[in-house]
Amino acid sequence: MIRTIELVAPGGVDQLQLASRPLAPPAAGEVRVRHHAIGVNFIDIYYRTGLYPVTLPGVLGVEGAGVVEAVGDGVEDISVGDHIAYAGAPLGGYAEVRNLPAERAINLPAGIDARLAAGAMLRGLTVQMLLRGPRPPAPGSTLLVHAAAGGLGQLLTRWATRLGFSVIGTASTEAKAQVARKAGAVQVIVGRDADFVAQTMDLTDGRGVDIAYDGLGGAYLRRTFDAVTPFGMVVNVGQAAGAVPPVLVTDLSKRGLALWRPSVMAYVADVPRYRAAAADLLDALGRGELTVEIGETYALEEAGKAQADLEAGRTTGSLLLIP
Repeated sequence: MIRTIELVAPGGVDQLQLASRPLAPPAAGEVRVRHHAIGVNFIDIYYRTGLYPVTLPGVLGVEGAGVVEAVGDGVEDISVGDHIAYAGAPLGGYAEVRNLPAERAINLPAGIDARLAAGAMLRGLTVQMLLRGPRPPAPGSTLLVHAAAGGLGQLLTRWATRLGFSVIGTASTEAKAQVARKAGAVQVIVGRDADFVAQTMDLTDGRGVDIAYDGLGGAYLRRTFDAVTPFGMVVNVGQAAGAVPPVLVTDLSKRGLALWRPSVMAYVADVPRYRAAAADLLDALGRGELTVEIGETYALEEAGKAQADLEAGRTTGSLLLIP
Protein backbone atom coordinates (compact mmCIF):
# COMPACT_ATOMS: atom_id res chain seq x y z
CA MET A 1 0.00 0.00 0.00
CA ILE A 2 1.23 3.50 -0.81
CA ARG A 3 0.06 6.88 0.43
CA THR A 4 -1.41 9.29 -2.10
CA ILE A 5 -3.29 12.57 -2.05
CA GLU A 6 -6.52 12.12 -3.99
CA LEU A 7 -8.82 14.75 -5.42
CA VAL A 8 -12.34 13.49 -4.74
CA ALA A 9 -14.33 16.35 -6.31
CA PRO A 10 -13.61 19.75 -7.89
CA GLY A 11 -13.42 22.55 -5.34
CA GLY A 12 -11.33 23.79 -2.44
CA VAL A 13 -8.34 22.21 -0.76
CA ASP A 14 -10.72 20.22 1.44
CA GLN A 15 -11.31 18.02 -1.61
CA LEU A 16 -7.73 16.75 -1.36
CA GLN A 17 -7.71 13.67 0.87
CA LEU A 18 -4.97 11.36 2.09
CA ALA A 19 -5.52 7.78 0.91
CA SER A 20 -3.72 4.42 0.90
CA ARG A 21 -3.89 2.44 -2.31
CA PRO A 22 -2.21 -0.65 -3.78
CA LEU A 23 0.14 -0.05 -6.69
CA ALA A 24 0.52 -2.62 -9.45
CA PRO A 25 3.97 -3.51 -10.79
CA PRO A 26 5.11 -1.28 -13.65
CA ALA A 27 3.61 -2.28 -16.98
CA ALA A 28 5.63 -2.70 -20.15
CA GLY A 29 7.38 0.59 -20.95
CA GLU A 30 6.95 1.92 -17.40
CA VAL A 31 9.20 2.50 -14.40
CA ARG A 32 8.30 2.59 -10.72
CA VAL A 33 9.60 5.71 -8.97
CA ARG A 34 9.81 6.36 -5.24
CA HIS A 35 9.54 10.11 -4.87
CA HIS A 36 12.10 12.06 -2.89
CA ALA A 37 10.40 15.37 -3.75
CA ILE A 38 7.27 16.46 -5.63
CA GLY A 39 6.68 19.87 -7.19
CA VAL A 40 3.57 21.93 -6.44
CA ASN A 41 2.39 24.15 -9.28
CA PHE A 42 -0.52 26.39 -10.24
CA ILE A 43 -1.61 23.83 -12.79
CA ASP A 44 -2.38 21.52 -9.85
CA ILE A 45 -4.79 24.17 -8.57
CA TYR A 46 -6.39 24.49 -11.99
CA TYR A 47 -7.05 20.73 -11.96
CA ARG A 48 -8.32 20.86 -8.38
CA THR A 49 -10.82 23.63 -9.05
CA GLY A 50 -12.15 22.01 -12.21
CA LEU A 51 -10.73 24.60 -14.61
CA TYR A 52 -8.94 21.72 -16.31
CA PRO A 53 -10.78 18.36 -16.43
CA VAL A 54 -9.44 15.37 -14.54
CA THR A 55 -10.81 11.88 -13.93
CA LEU A 56 -12.06 11.55 -10.33
CA PRO A 57 -11.00 10.39 -7.90
CA GLY A 58 -7.56 11.27 -9.16
CA VAL A 59 -4.03 12.00 -8.02
CA LEU A 60 -2.69 15.41 -9.03
CA GLY A 61 0.92 16.41 -9.62
CA VAL A 62 2.87 16.81 -12.86
CA GLU A 63 6.50 16.82 -11.70
CA GLY A 64 8.73 15.04 -9.26
CA ALA A 65 12.08 13.39 -8.69
CA GLY A 66 13.20 10.22 -7.00
CA VAL A 67 14.80 6.80 -7.42
CA VAL A 68 13.70 3.99 -9.72
CA GLU A 69 12.59 0.90 -7.81
CA ALA A 70 11.46 -1.33 -10.67
CA VAL A 71 11.25 -1.34 -14.46
CA GLY A 72 8.71 -2.94 -16.76
CA ASP A 73 9.32 -5.06 -19.81
CA GLY A 74 11.00 -3.33 -22.71
CA VAL A 75 12.67 -0.57 -20.69
CA GLU A 76 16.33 -0.36 -21.69
CA ASP A 77 17.62 3.13 -20.86
CA ILE A 78 16.50 3.26 -17.20
CA SER A 79 17.72 0.90 -14.48
CA VAL A 80 16.77 0.17 -10.89
CA GLY A 81 18.61 2.62 -8.66
CA ASP A 82 18.72 5.44 -11.21
CA HIS A 83 17.86 8.90 -9.94
CA ILE A 84 15.38 10.53 -12.29
CA ALA A 85 13.11 13.53 -12.62
CA TYR A 86 10.08 14.15 -14.82
CA ALA A 87 7.47 16.69 -15.81
CA GLY A 88 4.23 16.60 -17.77
CA ALA A 89 1.42 14.09 -18.23
CA PRO A 90 0.25 11.69 -17.00
CA LEU A 91 -0.81 13.13 -13.65
CA GLY A 92 -0.01 11.21 -10.48
CA GLY A 93 2.81 13.00 -8.67
CA TYR A 94 1.12 13.48 -5.28
CA ALA A 95 2.14 10.01 -4.11
CA GLU A 96 4.94 8.26 -2.26
CA VAL A 97 5.48 5.95 -5.22
CA ARG A 98 4.11 5.96 -8.76
CA ASN A 99 4.42 4.21 -12.09
CA LEU A 100 5.61 6.44 -14.91
CA PRO A 101 6.14 5.96 -18.66
CA ALA A 102 9.86 5.40 -19.04
CA GLU A 103 10.04 7.96 -21.84
CA ARG A 104 9.14 10.67 -19.30
CA ALA A 105 11.98 9.72 -16.91
CA ILE A 106 15.06 11.93 -17.26
CA ASN A 107 18.27 10.67 -15.64
CA LEU A 108 19.73 13.24 -13.27
CA PRO A 109 23.38 14.22 -13.73
CA ALA A 110 25.67 14.06 -10.71
CA GLY A 111 25.37 17.20 -8.62
CA ILE A 112 21.65 17.78 -9.23
CA ASP A 113 19.69 16.41 -6.31
CA ALA A 114 16.02 15.45 -6.18
CA ARG A 115 14.81 18.61 -4.47
CA LEU A 116 16.46 20.87 -6.99
CA ALA A 117 15.16 18.79 -9.89
CA ALA A 118 11.61 18.54 -8.54
CA GLY A 119 11.52 22.30 -8.04
CA ALA A 120 12.95 23.04 -11.46
CA MET A 121 11.48 20.68 -14.02
CA LEU A 122 8.07 22.09 -14.94
CA ARG A 123 8.95 25.74 -14.42
CA GLY A 124 12.35 25.26 -16.02
CA LEU A 125 10.84 23.63 -19.08
CA THR A 126 8.34 26.49 -19.26
CA VAL A 127 11.17 29.02 -19.20
CA GLN A 128 13.13 27.00 -21.76
CA MET A 129 10.06 27.13 -24.00
CA LEU A 130 9.70 30.90 -23.52
CA LEU A 131 13.32 31.89 -23.98
CA ARG A 132 14.80 29.21 -26.25
CA GLY A 133 11.74 27.62 -27.86
CA PRO A 134 9.71 28.58 -30.93
CA ARG A 135 9.42 32.33 -30.20
CA PRO A 136 12.55 33.48 -28.34
CA PRO A 137 13.20 37.16 -27.61
CA ALA A 138 15.43 39.00 -30.05
CA PRO A 139 18.92 39.92 -28.82
CA GLY A 140 18.89 43.06 -26.69
CA SER A 141 15.20 42.78 -25.77
CA THR A 142 13.73 44.31 -22.64
CA LEU A 143 11.25 42.03 -20.89
CA LEU A 144 8.47 42.62 -18.36
CA VAL A 145 7.96 39.71 -15.95
CA HIS A 146 4.91 39.76 -13.73
CA ALA A 147 5.25 38.12 -10.28
CA ALA A 148 9.02 38.04 -10.68
CA ALA A 149 9.52 36.64 -7.16
CA GLY A 150 7.40 33.55 -7.77
CA GLY A 151 8.81 30.18 -8.75
CA LEU A 152 8.32 30.74 -12.48
CA GLY A 153 9.09 34.46 -12.31
CA GLN A 154 12.42 33.96 -10.56
CA LEU A 155 13.55 31.27 -12.96
CA LEU A 156 12.46 33.30 -15.99
CA THR A 157 14.26 36.37 -14.66
CA ARG A 158 17.46 34.44 -13.90
CA TRP A 159 17.67 32.68 -17.23
CA ALA A 160 16.70 35.79 -19.21
CA THR A 161 19.39 37.79 -17.43
CA ARG A 162 21.97 35.07 -18.14
CA LEU A 163 21.04 35.29 -21.81
CA GLY A 164 21.64 39.03 -21.84
CA PHE A 165 18.08 40.36 -21.69
CA SER A 166 17.05 43.25 -19.45
CA VAL A 167 14.18 42.37 -17.07
CA ILE A 168 11.67 44.68 -15.42
CA GLY A 169 9.76 42.76 -12.78
CA THR A 170 6.60 43.31 -10.79
CA ALA A 171 6.12 42.20 -7.18
CA SER A 172 3.34 42.63 -4.64
CA THR A 173 5.57 43.60 -1.69
CA GLU A 174 8.99 45.11 -1.09
CA ALA A 175 10.17 41.81 0.39
CA LYS A 176 9.26 40.05 -2.85
CA ALA A 177 10.82 42.87 -4.83
CA GLN A 178 14.12 42.13 -3.12
CA VAL A 179 13.83 38.51 -4.22
CA ALA A 180 13.20 39.64 -7.80
CA ARG A 181 16.21 41.97 -7.73
CA LYS A 182 18.37 39.15 -6.43
CA ALA A 183 17.18 37.06 -9.37
CA GLY A 184 18.47 39.75 -11.72
CA ALA A 185 15.64 42.19 -12.39
CA VAL A 186 17.15 45.61 -13.16
CA GLN A 187 13.99 47.36 -11.96
CA VAL A 188 11.03 46.12 -9.91
CA ILE A 189 7.59 47.73 -9.78
CA VAL A 190 6.17 47.16 -6.30
CA GLY A 191 2.56 46.88 -5.13
CA ARG A 192 -0.53 44.92 -6.12
CA ASP A 193 -2.23 48.13 -7.22
CA ALA A 194 0.82 49.81 -8.72
CA ASP A 195 0.38 51.48 -12.10
CA PHE A 196 2.84 49.13 -13.75
CA VAL A 197 1.97 50.44 -17.21
CA ALA A 198 2.97 54.02 -16.43
CA GLN A 199 6.07 52.91 -14.54
CA THR A 200 7.12 50.56 -17.32
CA MET A 201 6.78 53.33 -19.88
CA ASP A 202 8.84 55.64 -17.65
CA LEU A 203 11.55 53.00 -17.25
CA THR A 204 11.74 52.48 -21.01
CA ASP A 205 11.61 56.17 -21.96
CA GLY A 206 8.10 55.82 -23.33
CA ARG A 207 8.92 52.92 -25.63
CA GLY A 208 7.51 49.95 -23.69
CA VAL A 209 8.99 46.49 -23.35
CA ASP A 210 9.58 44.13 -26.25
CA ILE A 211 7.88 41.17 -24.58
CA ALA A 212 5.71 40.96 -21.44
CA TYR A 213 5.33 37.64 -19.63
CA ASP A 214 2.06 37.46 -17.71
CA GLY A 215 1.40 34.60 -15.33
CA LEU A 216 -1.38 36.48 -13.53
CA GLY A 217 -4.20 36.72 -16.06
CA GLY A 218 -7.40 38.44 -14.98
CA ALA A 219 -7.37 42.21 -15.35
CA TYR A 220 -3.57 42.23 -15.55
CA LEU A 221 -3.57 40.78 -19.05
CA ARG A 222 -5.47 43.61 -20.73
CA ARG A 223 -3.46 46.24 -18.87
CA THR A 224 -0.25 44.54 -19.91
CA PHE A 225 -0.96 45.26 -23.58
CA ASP A 226 -0.34 48.95 -22.88
CA ALA A 227 3.12 48.27 -21.43
CA VAL A 228 4.43 46.72 -24.65
CA THR A 229 6.05 48.53 -27.56
CA PRO A 230 4.21 48.55 -30.91
CA PHE A 231 4.70 45.21 -32.70
CA GLY A 232 5.85 43.64 -29.44
CA MET A 233 4.40 40.52 -27.83
CA VAL A 234 2.40 39.61 -24.73
CA VAL A 235 2.80 36.06 -23.45
CA ASN A 236 0.22 34.68 -21.04
CA VAL A 237 1.40 31.64 -19.08
CA GLY A 238 -1.11 31.51 -16.23
CA GLN A 239 -4.08 32.97 -14.44
CA ALA A 240 -3.12 33.25 -10.79
CA ALA A 241 -5.13 36.48 -10.45
CA GLY A 242 -8.22 35.33 -12.32
CA ALA A 243 -9.50 33.78 -15.52
CA VAL A 244 -7.99 34.97 -18.77
CA PRO A 245 -10.49 37.42 -20.32
CA PRO A 246 -11.65 37.22 -23.93
CA VAL A 247 -9.40 39.23 -26.24
CA LEU A 248 -10.50 40.68 -29.58
CA VAL A 249 -8.04 40.53 -32.43
CA THR A 250 -8.80 44.20 -33.07
CA ASP A 251 -7.54 45.03 -29.57
CA LEU A 252 -4.15 43.72 -30.63
CA SER A 253 -4.09 45.06 -34.16
CA LYS A 254 -4.37 48.69 -33.07
CA ARG A 255 -0.69 48.58 -32.10
CA GLY A 256 0.37 45.53 -34.04
CA LEU A 257 0.79 43.35 -30.94
CA ALA A 258 1.11 39.59 -30.88
CA LEU A 259 -0.48 37.47 -28.14
CA TRP A 260 0.94 34.04 -27.36
CA ARG A 261 -0.61 31.64 -24.84
CA PRO A 262 1.68 28.61 -24.92
CA SER A 263 1.03 25.42 -22.98
CA VAL A 264 4.05 23.78 -21.42
CA MET A 265 2.04 20.56 -21.17
CA ALA A 266 1.60 20.62 -24.95
CA TYR A 267 5.26 21.59 -25.41
CA VAL A 268 6.53 18.60 -23.44
CA ALA A 269 3.94 16.16 -24.82
CA ASP A 270 6.26 15.67 -27.80
CA VAL A 271 8.81 13.24 -26.36
CA PRO A 272 11.88 14.18 -28.46
CA ARG A 273 11.27 17.88 -27.79
CA TYR A 274 10.69 17.17 -24.09
CA ARG A 275 13.91 15.25 -23.74
CA ALA A 276 15.94 17.86 -25.65
CA ALA A 277 14.47 20.70 -23.58
CA ALA A 278 15.11 18.79 -20.34
CA ALA A 279 18.73 18.21 -21.38
CA ASP A 280 19.10 21.94 -22.07
CA LEU A 281 17.63 22.77 -18.66
CA LEU A 282 19.72 20.26 -16.72
CA ASP A 283 22.85 21.38 -18.54
CA ALA A 284 22.22 24.99 -17.48
CA LEU A 285 21.59 23.87 -13.90
CA GLY A 286 24.65 21.63 -13.83
CA ARG A 287 26.99 24.34 -15.12
CA GLY A 288 25.67 26.82 -12.56
CA GLU A 289 24.26 29.11 -15.24
CA LEU A 290 20.83 28.71 -13.72
CA THR A 291 19.79 28.43 -10.09
CA VAL A 292 16.43 27.53 -8.58
CA GLU A 293 15.17 28.96 -5.34
CA ILE A 294 13.32 26.35 -3.27
CA GLY A 295 10.72 28.08 -1.14
CA GLU A 296 8.60 26.17 1.35
CA THR A 297 8.61 22.40 1.77
CA TYR A 298 5.60 20.46 3.06
CA ALA A 299 4.87 16.90 4.07
CA LEU A 300 2.81 14.93 1.54
CA GLU A 301 -0.28 15.15 3.75
CA GLU A 302 0.06 18.97 3.72
CA ALA A 303 -0.62 19.20 -0.02
CA GLY A 304 -3.76 21.24 0.65
CA LYS A 305 -1.83 23.77 2.73
CA ALA A 306 0.83 24.03 0.02
CA GLN A 307 -1.79 24.76 -2.61
CA ALA A 308 -3.57 27.26 -0.36
CA ASP A 309 -0.33 29.12 0.34
CA LEU A 310 0.53 29.21 -3.37
CA GLU A 311 -2.96 30.36 -4.32
CA ALA A 312 -2.90 33.15 -1.74
CA GLY A 313 0.48 34.48 -2.85
CA ARG A 314 2.16 33.73 0.48
CA THR A 315 5.16 32.01 -1.07
CA THR A 316 8.25 32.68 -3.14
CA GLY A 317 10.29 30.20 -5.14
CA SER A 318 9.33 26.61 -5.90
CA LEU A 319 7.20 24.62 -3.45
CA LEU A 320 7.84 20.95 -2.69
CA LEU A 321 6.02 18.06 -1.07
CA ILE A 322 8.35 15.65 0.73
CA PRO A 323 6.83 12.14 1.16
